[in-house]
Amino acid sequence: MDKTYQPHAIERQWYQTWEEKGYFKPVMNDAGESYCIMIPPPNVTGSLHMGHGFNNAVMDALIRYQRMKGKSTLWQPGTDHAGIATQMVVERQLAAQNISRHDLGRENFLNKVWEWKEQSGGTITRQIRRLGSSVDWSRERFTMDDGLSTAVQEAFVRLYEDGLIYRGKRLVNWDPKLHTAISDLEVENHDEKGHLWHLRYPLADGATTAEGKSYLVVATTRPETMLGDAAVAVHPDDERYQSLIGKYVLLPLVNRLIPVVADDYVDREFGTGCVKITPAHDFNDYEVGKRHHLPLINVLDKNAAVLASAQIFNLDGSINTELDSSLPDNYAGLDRYEARKQIVAAFEAAGLLEKIDDHALKVPRGDRSGVVIEPWLTDQWYVSTKPLAEPAIAAVEDGRIQFVPKQYENMYFAWMRDIQDWCISRQLWWGHRIPAWYDASGKVYVGRNEAEVRQKYNVGTDVSLHQDEDVLDTWFSSGLWTFSTLGWPEQTEFLKRFHPTDVLVTGFDIIFFWVARMIMLTMHLVKHEDGTAQIPFKTVYVHGLVRDSQGQKMSKSKGNVLDPLDIVDGIDLETLVQKRTTGLMNPKDAAKIEKQTRKEFPEGIQAYGTDALRFTFCSLASTGRDIKFDMGRVEGYRNFCNKIWNATRYVLMQCEDQDCAQDGTTDYQLSVADRWIVSKLQLAEKAVIEALDTYRLDLAAQAIYEFVWNEYCDWYLELSKPVLWDKSEENTALRKGTRRTLIRVLETILRLAHPLMPFITEEIWQKIKPLAGATGETIMLTRYPQPNESKVDKTALNDVAWLQEIILGLRNIRGEMNISPAKELTVLFKNGSTEDQARLNSYQQFLKKMASLESINWLGTEDKEPLSATTLVGQMEILVPMAGLIDKDAELARLNKESTKLEQNIARMEVKLNNPAFVDKAPADVVEKERAIVTGNKIALEKLKEQIQKISAL
Repeated sequence: MDKTYQPHAIERQWYQTWEEKGYFKPVMNDAGESYCIMIPPPNVTGSLHMGHGFNNAVMDALIRYQRMKGKSTLWQPGTDHAGIATQMVVERQLAAQNISRHDLGRENFLNKVWEWKEQSGGTITRQIRRLGSSVDWSRERFTMDDGLSTAVQEAFVRLYEDGLIYRGKRLVNWDPKLHTAISDLEVENHDEKGHLWHLRYPLADGATTAEGKSYLVVATTRPETMLGDAAVAVHPDDERYQSLIGKYVLLPLVNRLIPVVADDYVDREFGTGCVKITPAHDFNDYEVGKRHHLPLINVLDKNAAVLASAQIFNLDGSINTELDSSLPDNYAGLDRYEARKQIVAAFEAAGLLEKIDDHALKVPRGDRSGVVIEPWLTDQWYVSTKPLAEPAIAAVEDGRIQFVPKQYENMYFAWMRDIQDWCISRQLWWGHRIPAWYDASGKVYVGRNEAEVRQKYNVGTDVSLHQDEDVLDTWFSSGLWTFSTLGWPEQTEFLKRFHPTDVLVTGFDIIFFWVARMIMLTMHLVKHEDGTAQIPFKTVYVHGLVRDSQGQKMSKSKGNVLDPLDIVDGIDLETLVQKRTTGLMNPKDAAKIEKQTRKEFPEGIQAYGTDALRFTFCSLASTGRDIKFDMGRVEGYRNFCNKIWNATRYVLMQCEDQDCAQDGTTDYQLSVADRWIVSKLQLAEKAVIEALDTYRLDLAAQAIYEFVWNEYCDWYLELSKPVLWDKSEENTALRKGTRRTLIRVLETILRLAHPLMPFITEEIWQKIKPLAGATGETIMLTRYPQPNESKVDKTALNDVAWLQEIILGLRNIRGEMNISPAKELTVLFKNGSTEDQARLNSYQQFLKKMASLESINWLGTEDKEPLSATTLVGQMEILVPMAGLIDKDAELARLNKESTKLEQNIARMEVKLNNPAFVDKAPADVVEKERAIVTGNKIALEKLKEQIQKISAL
């Protein structure tokens, strides 16, 4: 083996080997258990971010673990066409050439998108490979593949035929920049400073308020929408306006009569208690309008940012004849904010502007475009979700689907029980075209293709049909992901074998976007042979978001984004600065981020390798919590990789060309250290398996790290040296037993750690497998370790714990007294039990080598005790004579510190033992154990005080 661990020398080579040999593919002729994970499809034109890196590390750990347990595993990869995001990218490229998609036309524009997909679509799959993800690339899917497109058409038609998809004119969130409807989940509400305009609406027919005023005052944050007002609402119990309910106001500027209606929606305490109702431009007003049968008057054109007085529609799409010529035309074509200024100015000129207040408000903005979203009245396609939500809720309630951690069920239930119909049409060109056709009269026909439509609805070739121009929301196709990728609607072998899938690994931020919709769509469309609904997955493992070391969300504008592959492969400072500042329009922001980057990474980022990054992700994977990512941890786990590498080099030096007792013979003997490490291995295996089975990858990583670093490397390798260095004939069997244990435990460690750090474990396993008696082509197809309780030797565990306590005590004395580790010491034992004496007789060799001791002697009761530094193991004293070594003041300080600690422990435990609530309720053996500890501490304290007196008297 090379002297140093170089991840780049092994990682690409091993991944290529694994993929070429088909190790990632499931074994379809195996009658055993199956296990399947569907990768959450990243955007096809995107690139990896830290969230992807974390998500992939978790999924790969789970899939490799289950594969090693002997299951036929499928980790299905794929990418999403990402309708809005991808179309935006291509439109920006065209805009740089002063070309719009409309200049090209639909077909040519889509050709451009496909070209871009082919150019950039492979980026993220190459990055996923670099992270070691063992996905079955032969089954890679794209949401606009022919097969998946067929599934989308089939799902749409079936839902339509079942009465669950309909077309209707309703309010939607309209993005004026992207010119498409977007879902509620794609709208971000920002706290911003604005204004509240108080406008006077004159009462009609001489009516007056209780105070004698001839007008009502309404307050609005959007005065430009007043052209579409359909009513003024007051609370039904508001005494101020009781006499006005059912009367009319004359809408200013438009001079249209609109009624005063009573509705519980109105907050009597806010403003004047009068609210303008604009059903076509506010979601709450829309509901009020439905209750009072108010007209929906749309005052915006399709850009939804421009006032269009010539396009004022009723619910049925006809021109609102009520408006007649009374509608002012001087606002037509104005930007909404320019129209706002002119309308406010007109109110002021007419003496109808009461006042303007500063006002903090929530402003809805598109999560991709950043522009203010307009509620807009338009024809769209919807999924009726309440009938789909009921069985989806029941599947979680009865445990068929489980959330980990469980508290995310509450988030799921809260949304599902108040679910609104889902607008699934988007006014884009890139995406799945809606399978609906229209004739000249506007009648709609839904089918899988035009030929089917004509046959199904008996539409002759003489009738011209045109397909709906809209595409489906990206989340519609990704909602079919678990089964469309397996061949549905055909009943393929993969669908039969791997669906329902086992676990979905996802962040909490898309429980609504994706998880809930997958459950609803799957349970309606996919059935078992007996006709009952299938679920898409059995478990939803929800992880937190990856944040920076300060807990801040990673974003390009903050300059704290990390690319996982920069951590894997390294990046120099100048390239990192350029990467973080490219695309920032504000020079001040770029300068700030450059300064921050140079401070945080003065030498760039060194190459840590994939295994160190993956182990870091797993160590941080505490269920449900956000992850604070710290580069210091990556460095620590890179050191962990080095530790394993160097331990292997030591093992090979001891075992190569030696008899390691792997031939079935039993002429070997295990030392106490051998039996101890084998016992500890069983406990570690149990802890790791329990952690992986409960999705606690952080605990699995911790258990592996503790066992490998602290127990195998720091203790067992050192304990092996006294045995291996003793070349005497009578020690032959022990040497053979230690070599056997060294290599077998190391081989088990590699299998135990493989799911979390696949590359280094494969590389080392290939080096040691002949010595360890292991077989097979690759570690990833070997069996995962299983604990064997019969191998847990309690005597060995207790004996080595005794040895460790003595060695650590002596190391502490050396450290506190500044005694060189190389200096051999004389050590005296006093007041030990017969068991202590027996252990010392058996393990003197270990103690002398591990603690660098010249001699060990027992002090009899009559022997004079020399001035010594002292440590305690139970009631046994261990003395290091200080002749020529001691620093009197330092030793007194140490002893006083230890005695103070003992006094505090005794006081704390005596308070507990004097508390009847503890003594009366605790089991008797627990109480006795506590009392024994206090007694032992008191004896130890007395001995410390005696030692303090002796040294003080010098």
